[in-house]
Amino acid sequence: MPDRPTARRPHAVVIGGSITGLFAAAALAEFADVTVVERDTLPEGPEPRRGVPQARHAHLVWSGGVKAFDELLPGLTAEIVANGARLVHIMGDMVSRAPNEVWFRRFTSTHHRNLVCSRDLLDAVIRTRVLADARITLRQNTTALALQGDQDRVTGVQVRTGDEELALPADLVVDASGRGSHAPRWLTDLGLPQVTEREVNAGVAYATRLYRAPGTAADSGFPLVNVQANAAKAPGRGGIIVPIEGDRWIVTLSGTRGGEPGPDPDTFTDFALALGDPVIGELIKDAEPLGEVATTRSTANRRRYYEKMRPWPDGFTVLGDAIAGYNPVYGHGLTVAAQCALSLRTVLRSTALTAPGTARRVQRAAARPVAAAWDLAVGQDAFYPGATDTPPNALERFLARFVDRAVATGARSPRALGALLDVMSLEKPATRLFSPDMLIPMLFGPKKPHLQGPPLTEPERKTAAPY
Repeated sequence: MPDRPTARRPHAVVIGGSITGLFAAAALAEFADVTVVERDTLPEGPEPRRGVPQARHAHLVWSGGVKAFDELLPGLTAEIVANGARLVHIMGDMVSRAPNEVWFRRFTSTHHRNLVCSRDLLDAVIRTRVLADARITLRQNTTALALQGDQDRVTGVQVRTGDEELALPADLVVDASGRGSHAPRWLTDLGLPQVTEREVNAGVAYATRLYRAPGTAADSGFPLVNVQANAAKAPGRGGIIVPIEGDRWIVTLSGTRGGEPGPDPDTFTDFALALGDPVIGELIKDAEPLGEVATTRSTANRRRYYEKMRPWPDGFTVLGDAIAGYNPVYGHGLTVAAQCALSLRTVLRSTALTAPGTARRVQRAAARPVAAAWDLAVGQDAFYPGATDTPPNALERFLARFVDRAVATGARSPRALGALLDVMSLEKPATRLFSPDMLIPMLFGPKKPHLQGPPLTEPERKTAAPY
């Protein structure tokens, strides 16, 4: 008998070997053979790479992201922890001051956990796991130049490797190239209209330095220490200590226009001591620095509203930071990356990858986690002087006041804290803040007074004291 013809398996091209690109590749491999196009050479292990300059600063993955990690790649979180990362209870393992200068009590009744480690380690574990899939091929040192096709359908990508240019045909092209995405120009080159964009830029600058964990802090599960900036008192200044693998602390300081931290190592501790509370400066003043101060100013919130474009070509979608980048202080970029990939997989489990309209459905689905993180970031940053040409309207001002009150309630009510963290962790929509779990404590309690200082215990302070 003659062999039966075998249906061709679709082919997808992912532009960018970032975490967004890797998660997108993992989601796509269920439905297609995948080629990941990456302009740089990816390291073999947990090492810095040129395409991720922000990797030097503090990173965390909110619990909504942790959940998405394990839905995409079962057991991934445990694998990252086995390599040195840590799941940090929010707020039990944290000393945190909110933007309205309220200190959170260290309640332990919620399920929320942050995954914390260096970005280099996180990238390395995810990269190894994803690229072990035989259905995924990596093309390194390859730059995406343009989309192929027309305004109705994208059919592939024009790329350059060294001196050679060639076309990579694809049934679906995913742009996961981050903040520097060229998708707006590529789409207009195909005859499509310019995408609507919005920027809210609080003018935040970051300065980060690595320290050896002082005293016996590395052995004691030392808490994260976070002093957030207050948008009502510009310039806003904040900082965070994140204990990571290798018995190290990442210390990141931030400041808006007129209050930026600089690269001078001699002023780093002084800046930390001058925050709204000096706790971070006190903890690092006698600690051993490991290397120089790294700085960045690429912190604007910038969003492209692809989901609102009409028309939209089949065969093309944009995910992660290529849709929207956020002020890193809120720590939502990695969570949104994973949730965008989940949105992609969810759509493809109900709609064929090659079917008309599939790419538009993916784009609209990816806009939901993007919008949730965007609203949280912009809801704070829009209040800084010069952040936007369109100042907050009456509704936005009301919502900002409500969120402040929700934070003040959650700081001393574990029930309200659970609702607040559901939203902050990108597990549930912002409507959760108007649930009885928040409104009842807000209106009728709690009775506990606000803390007057950071809830860092005396034993914890002693573990961080130098020998």
